[in-house]
Amino acid sequence: MTLRSLLPALSGLLLVGAALTALDPQRSPAPLGEPVSTTEVAAAPAAAPGDAPLPENLALDSSSQGSLFAALERADRRWLPRVERIPGVGLRYHYQRRQGEPPLSLQQVKQLLAHPPSYGQERQAITALLQQLERSGVAVVLRQPKQKGAAGEWNPRRGELRLRPDVVNKGTREFALVLNHEALHVAQSCRNGSLNGRPRLLGLSRVLDERSKRHLSEPLYAKASREQRSLEEEAYANQASLNLGWQLLSQHCRTRGL
Repeated sequence: MTLRSLLPALSGLLLVGAALTALDPQRSPAPLGEPVSTTEVAAAPAAAPGDAPLPENLALDSSSQGSLFAALERADRRWLPRVERIPGVGLRYHYQRRQGEPPLSLQQVKQLLAHPPSYGQERQAITALLQQLERSGVAVVLRQPKQKGAAGEWNPRRGELRLRPDVVNKGTREFALVLNHEALHVAQSCRNGSLNGRPRLLGLSRVLDERSKRHLSEPLYAKASREQRSLEEEAYANQASLNLGWQLLSQHCRTRGL
């Protein structure tokens, strides 16, 4: 995530999540029906033939929300485990593990196959965030951030929130986190009296989990001032509270036209 008005070189949440597959290590072939493990490394699940990506520079508003959710649903399906039948050997289970996530047991992978997540809470949060951002006069757009490597970028001067187009490929959960992180930066600006204001702390917790600490230790943040780092810490520490972003926008940002 970046705050363009504060630090041009400051970049943010990198949800690029190198995907790993690792299941039940077994060196010898197993009888038919038993799992055989593999380890694979991939940047992200490959798109299925015919899955057209959302166009770059797409404005994310009420008119494009249906297309966004359809693309997120396709991405979610690509992140689900899959089973490969190997004639005369057995079954091989594959799953994509995001960077920083613990490995799953075979039983957990089977449960995920049988009961895939619905992401209903995340979809509700995305809808509420996009609606509140639109009411606040923020232009949300799928566009490459100015700062290379940033997944999202809030530019108070322009009133523009950019989301890197390939964040959609990370699925609903990751997209919601990035959007909520940037919405918190918007609320930080509004906390200073104006949508276009210099962001200031909201007074929230800045206690970070290990994943967020890793992100903030990357070279992208090496030139961040103490103030800028504090703003990022606050956004990282609270981005998983998906109802918080739109609530703070509603509290601190003026509704457009009022």
